[in-house]
Amino acid sequence: MEYVNFGKAGIKVSRLALGLGFRGQADEAEAQGTIEHAIAQGINLIDCANSYGPLDQRESAGRSEVILGRALKGKRDDVVITSKVASPTGDGPNDRGLSRGHILREVERSLTRLGTDHIDVYLAHVFDESTPLEETVRALDDLVRSGKVRYAGCCNFTAWQVCKALWVADRINAPPFICVQNPYHLLNRDLEREMFGLVRDQGLGVMVYSPLAIGLLSGIYSPGRPAPSGSLWATAGYRSRFPAAMQGVSGEVVSTVLDLAKELGKTPAQLAIAWVLSHPEVTAAITGGDTIAHLDDSLGSVGWKLDDSVREKLDTVSAPRNVDHL
Repeated sequence: MEYVNFGKAGIKVSRLALGLGFRGQADEAEAQGTIEHAIAQGINLIDCANSYGPLDQRESAGRSEVILGRALKGKRDDVVITSKVASPTGDGPNDRGLSRGHILREVERSLTRLGTDHIDVYLAHVFDESTPLEETVRALDDLVRSGKVRYAGCCNFTAWQVCKALWVADRINAPPFICVQNPYHLLNRDLEREMFGLVRDQGLGVMVYSPLAIGLLSGIYSPGRPAPSGSLWATAGYRSRFPAAMQGVSGEVVSTVLDLAKELGKTPAQLAIAWVLSHPEVTAAITGGDTIAHLDDSLGSVGWKLDDSVREKLDTVSAPRNVDHL
């Protein structure tokens, strides 16, 4: 496993992170085993949220933190964990967002579920237009000063929102965000437009989620064929979108990844993640593998580098001006 600094912060993290969204995993014991296997293989960055749970069921929200807490027994100091706040945790008017009250309440709940006294990187899950940014940044500053949080960052912010948050932190003498977390993959290269320039200038770390485009680049899907039975894109929530996802330039990208992976002796997932990691702006790619088998496949994406000619072919076929973003 390769380890790098998390942006300009001193903490070092693995290039591959394990995400605990568990979209297709209902077995908590298997989920815990996957986390333990990831740590044993050298992954030291585990990405969680107070809204995550097996199969992403509303009633299981927060269960991923509980499972992670169990897996961390005796290993807490070896792992960098993230969690997030802002997503709905209930039906009340204050059960979401980035208000001071919601942040301070939810961090206590997350710490309890995780069974730890601190979260390494606490992330604002989405931008909250209804809360002054200064209120959010000050609340996160207080958590850092208290020791309950080591660093703060953000998810799903646009470049201007990140820039404004950094400006607010500087103005009120609060620690700045150390990282951003956004989707980035061969079918969605939006980060290259503005965010990459900002993170280079400000020295931010970048965690990218969905490097396999919600599984479309995993190797089990092919243009012109239906989604395999039992796969995510064969389920009710995705089935109707699958034909469009496999047409046009998106289908071209998938076909190119399948062909190049075969030539290289790699799996499509390994090639797609290696492409993501080939960008110097990217600190870590978050694999959403639900099982040890999925995780082991993703592990093959590190420890080697893309040939320039392969990188050029992937860059060309996935050029942002052509791709219909998912």
